[in-house]
Amino acid sequence: MLRVGFFNVRPDKVERLRAWMHELTQRRDEVVETFRAEGTRHESAYLLQGASGPVLVYVQQVDDPEQARRAFAASQLPIDLQHKQVMAEVREGRANVELLFDLSAGGN
Repeated sequence: MLRVGFFNVRPDKVERLRAWMHELTQRRDEVVETFRAEGTRHESAYLLQGASGPVLVYVQQVDDPEQARRAFAASQLPIDLQHKQVMAEVREGRANVELLFDLSAGGN
């Protein structure tokens, strides 16, 4: 299943967010370990400049979204603990977005 989250980013924390995302690419083995625990197949992060400031668009392909959420919430892996801390530092809550189209060939 594809999940997409939109989050406002504190303007003074954009460089912190960029640095963290770069660090994640350097720690690929650790990230893949969390993917296995969560049932995550793929993640992508985009930074957009919205009318009201920077917006993080976080895209995940997961087998079971609820299981992935629980696994991440319970994780004690250092990289997951750091990720939670950085996201709390840089995000300002969910961005207001309008879903225009969402269709699956699977019928759901």
